[in-house]
Amino acid sequence: MSNPHLFGNTPSQDDLFADEPPQPRKVMDFQAEARKRLLKLIASARAADRLPWSERELQKLQILFPQMAEWLPDDEADQLRFEFAQEIERLKNAA
Repeated sequence: MSNPHLFGNTPSQDDLFADEPPQPRKVMDFQAEARKRLLKLIASARAADRLPWSERELQKLQILFPQMAEWLPDDEADQLRFEFAQEIERLKNAA
């Protein structure tokens, strides 16, 4: 005689959480989050008289910034990448 459950009669997963109300899933708005972070980086650069990041951090940001911009509509992403590149160039020339 074969038992469908290895350890005998076990409750289903639904039974395990029957007393807990279902939790709403947190859905991240990637576009809004990317926009917020990109604008914050541009604002930090604009407010600075010299590079506010170490060389290593700057290298990382120059890779991550364009990737984060991919979450945005093309025109907006292009504009933010352009603004960030301009600020980096300004800060490098100020050094």
